[in-house]
Amino acid sequence: MPPVNPLATFSFHVELDGLDIGSFKECAGVDSETEIIEYKEVGPNGVMIIRKLPGAMKWSNITLKKSIDNQKTLWDWRKQIEDGKIAEARKNGSIVLYDSLQTEVARWNFRDGWPSTWKGANLNASENGVAIEEIVITHEGLERVK
Repeated sequence: MPPVNPLATFSFHVELDGLDIGSFKECAGVDSETEIIEYKEVGPNGVMIIRKLPGAMKWSNITLKKSIDNQKTLWDWRKQIEDGKIAEARKNGSIVLYDSLQTEVARWNFRDGWPSTWKGANLNASENGVAIEEIVITHEGLERVK
């Protein structure tokens, strides 16, 4: 089997409940971890052994950054949490990676996500950088499906 070319990370979109909410500049926190349970046991020679078992699964929060535009999708989503509409705010979503031909090559789905943090741009009239907004999505599970 020929080697697969590595993928660039510059082209990815985010979907919420199946709706593409656009491309993003940066994404972090696409990972999972299993807690480690350690217990001590005395072996046959009387020597103490530390055994390690898998414990509960946990997932990092997903942090997304994008340039601010005239869409208020992320702001409105966070506002649902601020207004106490927690059940309404929970959404299933996907982070979708595309190749240079805009063909989907990888997809990570998260469950029951909600925006725990929204940050607006740092504004500075003496700079000419792009205004970036950031949102942190807390969720209850992540899987790679493609």
